[in-house]
Amino acid sequence: MAGRRALIVLAHPEKTSFNHAMAEAAASTLRDEGWDVTISDLYALGFNPVLSRRDITGPPKNPEHFIYETEMGLAWKEGRLSSDIVAEQKKIEAADLIIFQFPLQWLGMPAILKGWFDRVIIQGFAYSMATIYEQGCFQKKKAMLSFTTSGMESMYTPRGINGDMNVFLWPMQRGMLQFCGFQVLAPQICYSVRYVAPEARAQMLSAWRRRLAAIWEEKPLGFIPNSCFELSVAGGFVLKQEVLAQQEEQRQGLTVGQHLGKAFPPDEQLKAPQ
Repeated sequence: MAGRRALIVLAHPEKTSFNHAMAEAAASTLRDEGWDVTISDLYALGFNPVLSRRDITGPPKNPEHFIYETEMGLAWKEGRLSSDIVAEQKKIEAADLIIFQFPLQWLGMPAILKGWFDRVIIQGFAYSMATIYEQGCFQKKKAMLSFTTSGMESMYTPRGINGDMNVFLWPMQRGMLQFCGFQVLAPQICYSVRYVAPEARAQMLSAWRRRLAAIWEEKPLGFIPNSCFELSVAGGFVLKQEVLAQQEEQRQGLTVGQHLGKAFPPDEQLKAPQ
């Protein structure tokens, strides 16, 4: 994989944490395979996750009615974004693979990482209404989530107390990554790291290194292509009638998101299609 570039976006404040160990294992393994690796340690950078008018330089187009998404899109086009946002965008532009390393908090991303998405992955730079999902701006790049949990794996199942992990992953993997065109690789999940034995954590790191050695060859997760949707009479894109007809006799829905009121496909957000 010589010549390829990876960006690791790390969201954990403690250097001694398992998330830092995962990021360091990823960086060293990829470098051994010939990758050029950059780490964005958001806490070490003091990254500001809060949206504000200070995210643009110069006067806004409409100071009386400031619409963040519109103003940011214009500022990106005109080169008026704040320097910390530009720095992160340049890292994304240079990367072939992006790994997001974080602890699952309240069944989602930590606030600092969500704020990174809110401020950095903006209209114009990352998407437009003509370039979304598999036609998105980053369709030649791969991305994946690597995260830790406090609970055991059984707790994140359809029978578990926390519910189905596929449901929690859908907004992040489909609504954020694939929306911008990324080829989304299956997540790397380390369950209950705070409570398992040191030997188990060592095995998690070893499994992560083995996977990373051939990460670029992995098949991405499957999502419904844009061609299956059409503009409805009421407005908004919905599944075409012929697609719905094809699904009538199926016991399971198409995806976690487009489940059609049926059972979710098992592990659809956890494993690439065979």
